[in-house]
Amino acid sequence: MRLAYHSITWGGVIGAPQGVTSIKDLYYLSNGSLEAAVQDIAAAGYQGTEVFDGNLAAFADRPEVLTDLFAATGVELVSVYTGANFVYADVLPDEMHRIRSACELAVTFGASRLVVGGGARRASGTTAEDYDRLGAALDAVADLAGEHGLDASYHPHLSTIVESPDELDRLMQRTRIGFCPDTAHLAAGGGDPAELIRRYADRLRHVHLKDVALETLQFLPLGQGDLDLVDIVRAVREANYDSWLVVELDSYDGDPREAAEISRAHLTQILDDLDA
Repeated sequence: MRLAYHSITWGGVIGAPQGVTSIKDLYYLSNGSLEAAVQDIAAAGYQGTEVFDGNLAAFADRPEVLTDLFAATGVELVSVYTGANFVYADVLPDEMHRIRSACELAVTFGASRLVVGGGARRASGTTAEDYDRLGAALDAVADLAGEHGLDASYHPHLSTIVESPDELDRLMQRTRIGFCPDTAHLAAGGGDPAELIRRYADRLRHVHLKDVALETLQFLPLGQGDLDLVDIVRAVREANYDSWLVVELDSYDGDPREAAEISRAHLTQILDDLDA
């Protein structure tokens, strides 16, 4: 296993404000310094990182700034995260335009994976057709990623139409895209992350490890929440997945590097114990 850390902790996540009036420009962003994040991630002992599409877009006109930083720190850009509503037929072409841009950014900066979330909950309520639309759109995302040499996976997320295990089952039978479990979001949605990883072991393409206090739904460094991370990592191994584990933490009340170090120490101990 190789360990990576998401840059989200440095500033949290926001959306590009122009997306309110222009769907094609609605990128995810971490509202902090990506350069500082990469340096801290390297110092904390990780080999890779995942970055939002909007943070990479900020360097599109000067890619050497980031590529030189990745080379100097030894941190590999593993994956790029993006997302969309996917259920509104009239805006889907603009969303796919933006996802194509995310694929191009991933290639520019050396990533091999595309991770997507989404599936909007309508104010009027979710329909069965929304899952059909989401499944078809994710197949198109997988094809688009493949055209760019990227492996695509879907990330279930709170506030989307794929929160609960039943909702995940409803989607997965409608799409062939890979599965990226986010352990905290799966648990917060009422699921057992390890069981869901085992259920979709043949679809596992990417992994987000995040801990959570289930009573408050506060995301925490690994080992500080309620998740059985030993069983989760065991389930990942049972799936014959021997690749990147991406640790993610949306925010931290303190130094983000400290949070990264806490999680790495806990995860390394789990891996060592399973090897023993």
